[in-house]
Amino acid sequence: MSNMHAKSLLAAFLLAAATGASAFTQDTASALRGHDISAPVEVAADRIEVQDRDDRALFVGNVVVQQAGLTLNTAQLRIAYASDGGIDIKRLDASGGVTVSSGAETARGDYAVYDLDGGIITLVGDVELKQGRNELRGSRLTIDLDSGRAVIDGGPRGVDQRGGRVTGRFTVPERD
Repeated sequence: MSNMHAKSLLAAFLLAAATGASAFTQDTASALRGHDISAPVEVAADRIEVQDRDDRALFVGNVVVQQAGLTLNTAQLRIAYASDGGIDIKRLDASGGVTVSSGAETARGDYAVYDLDGGIITLVGDVELKQGRNELRGSRLTIDLDSGRAVIDGGPRGVDQRGGRVTGRFTVPERD
């Protein structure tokens, strides 16, 4: 990450903290920016249950999802799809601890929803976003895969140790 990039992240974080904002907007060149949401989705798990009448499938145990450089790991995954002569995946719902990674970026949360039609990934519950050695924590993270924009909300006050606020740690280069 460049010094300028680290400075802009820090400035945005400090502004949000100073104004009491409950959301932190990261307008950076994310590894997920421009992600190909129409690329094939590969899924591996210990077990699968297909519920054809409901147009969904349930994957359980050590679930790994891969799509064009994006990897999602979770304990349980429900896939909603449309079956118009084939299978058109609409949405992935992950639970049991979720990790989404691409390049040097990793996001973690308790639950995640990947809306393939909208190109949006939302993680909720004790969320952590790491980019290199920089990290942010909050209650909910929304990632727009087209723009690469990530927004973290702090959540309601009193729910966790952060008191409903977004927190972060940023590396600062050594200065002479």
